Amino acid sequence: MRFRIRSFTALDADDVAGWRYPAPYDAYDATEDSSMDDEMRDPRRWGESWFAADDAQTGRLAGFLEFAVIRTEDVAEVKIGLGLRPDLTGHGVGTSFVEEALAFARSRWAPESFALDVFPWNERAIRCYERAGFVRGEVYVRRFDDGNEVRFLRMARPA
Repeated sequence: MRFRIRSFTALDADDVAGWRYPAPYDAYDATEDSSMDDEMRDPRRWGESWFAADDAQTGRLAGFLEFAVIRTEDVAEVKIGLGLRPDLTGHGVGTSFVEEALAFARSRWAPESFALDVFPWNERAIRCYERAGFVRGEVYVRRFDDGNEVRFLRMARPA
């Protein structure tokens, strides 16, 4: 599957908000993270940090991408957040989705490296990221404003 990356829109936010993943992947439903819903609905982020990925053949929204550029001195790292439409997961399209996201980020920000966070129990996604060149790093606990604590696995790779 090929993807076309473009600026995110309000219609995309509505679409993603309705996505429902089967358990245990329902932890990725937008309803599980109100800050994500707020971010993807902020038009100032569309085309800056939030992007949509359409199926290049059908034009239908296939996924979303969130990029955060972290600059330290002369080095830039791009942290990636992404989601694939639920009916596309588990069908072997994830690696091409990740690789196209990386190519887009390379052309836009010319980073030195990429990083992403994933739930440590999500071996399906971890294997996909490893196929795209990411390496497992530390598992850490992130505390959210609501007091909730969540474990994440940090993965990284050179650009």
